[in-house]
Amino acid sequence: MKKVKDEKSSLFISTVAVFAALTAVSDLILESPLPYSGVWLSWIFMMEPIAGILLNPYAGFLATLLGVMVGHSIRYRGIYEFLFTLGAPFGSMISSLFFRGRWKQVLGYYTLLLGAYFLTPVSWSLPFYGMWDVYLALGCLIITMPFIAKKAEFWKLESYRSFYMPALCAFIGLEADVLFRIFLLIPCQTYQLFYGWNAETLQAIWASGAVETPIKAGLASLASAILIPKITKTLRKSNLISTEN
Repeated sequence: MKKVKDEKSSLFISTVAVFAALTAVSDLILESPLPYSGVWLSWIFMMEPIAGILLNPYAGFLATLLGVMVGHSIRYRGIYEFLFTLGAPFGSMISSLFFRGRWKQVLGYYTLLLGAYFLTPVSWSLPFYGMWDVYLALGCLIITMPFIAKKAEFWKLESYRSFYMPALCAFIGLEADVLFRIFLLIPCQTYQLFYGWNAETLQAIWASGAVETPIKAGLASLASAILIPKITKTLRKSNLISTEN
């Protein structure tokens, strides 16, 4: 029994280390495909849903957290970014939870953070369309909840073979990452405490983010849909990944 536990522990550590290294590499590449407007300066948005879906929620969170901390330490981009990049491990975890049908936790996350946003007075002056992609992710979550609640065999066992399932989980996870950063910026008042921005500056950021962020999320969702089934098919028999709970 002890030998089995030691083997599982070693496998967990090695798997987390591999994905943390891949995440760190993606976080070191700062040349983004689109102009930077506040979210995902690096290519971390490509790796975080893949780590979450292929690993379990805890391992995905840990691997992504270690990766972004290493990446931000090597290519330093400001002390505040260490706080905002915590959205990446949360995004990875949400992708993992939703892929495994644990929609209640995902819905609770969205409800809590969006509720905090709308209860913050400055949010009332920001363009509603600036977060249209977050609202779309929430809508996708609500629409698909009945299918998850039924715990269909397709969802439980075969979702990794589907094209659209990894894409959906990646999109919902990435927007959860965005939502965490918004939570820090608006309800936590860091737009004033850290940067000294006023409402007019926030409005400009919201307008530019409405274009850049959804495109990046779409690219990452497409990459997840293409890569995850192939990676899973290769690694599933080796027990190096967990597509179950």
